[in-house]
Amino acid sequence: MAVTLWHNPRCSKSRQALALLEERGADVSVRKYLEDAPSEAEIKAALDTLGITPIQMMRTKEAEFKDAGLTKDSDDSALIAAMVATPKLIERPIAFAGDKAAIGRPPENVLALLD
Repeated sequence: MAVTLWHNPRCSKSRQALALLEERGADVSVRKYLEDAPSEAEIKAALDTLGITPIQMMRTKEAEFKDAGLTKDSDDSALIAAMVATPKLIERPIAFAGDKAAIGRPPENVLALLD
């Protein structure tokens, strides 16, 4: 199974998700999303695939969230624009396989993609 992982190697949950996928024999393509930031279209596609709202895909406790003047009530377009401008605000890791996706919080969530 081919899996793309939006990965931050400095994040323990992201490393755990990658290890779980590799242990199960998944063909993992790693995208270091902090260096190769997703476009607005890619973020919107990820949200659609995950079936969640932008706020559910954000790291709201990061200083950059508050510094950008964002709140949990900010409109979706402002939240998406913030993720494009500051990819650190994207929850991690996110795994994609075919027409499915999962946020690896907890890391075991990504295993559902292999079923």
